[in-house]
Amino acid sequence: MKPQIPQPLTTEHQKLHRRLDAALDAGGEIADATRRLIDVMHPHFVREEEIAMPPLGLLGSLSRGEYDPEMDRVLEMTDALGAELPVMLKEHEAIREAAASLSRAAESAGRNDIVDFCADLGVHAATEEEVLYPAALLVGDIVRRRRENDAD
Repeated sequence: MKPQIPQPLTTEHQKLHRRLDAALDAGGEIADATRRLIDVMHPHFVREEEIAMPPLGLLGSLSRGEYDPEMDRVLEMTDALGAELPVMLKEHEAIREAAASLSRAAESAGRNDIVDFCADLGVHAATEEEVLYPAALLVGDIVRRRRENDAD
């Protein structure tokens, strides 16, 4: 069973990208602030989709007590996530700062939709920090234990 990013997480990232595109269309200072936000977010999203999100695709199977040796593929991802977590959390701070700058520009222009997007982005980051990253790390722990038990 190959780990795959759960569809709701893929959909959420796609929605965030669409909202960024809409903010770019606003032009001027908003577009400039949006570009700065994209510059910070893009490499972070790419790395999340490589190491943090695929392990979450195994949650259902693991919650049912299942194990397949193919699940071991996730260990490289979760080990990388554990090692890179401090960097990823710092990237979230940079994203929050860039989003705050965008929010200020949007508020000055009366673009409450973009202000709301920036708030939603903060909730997204908090959800990753408090739920998704820890869950991905737990997936790695569970797979490692089940692999060891399977070898016995």
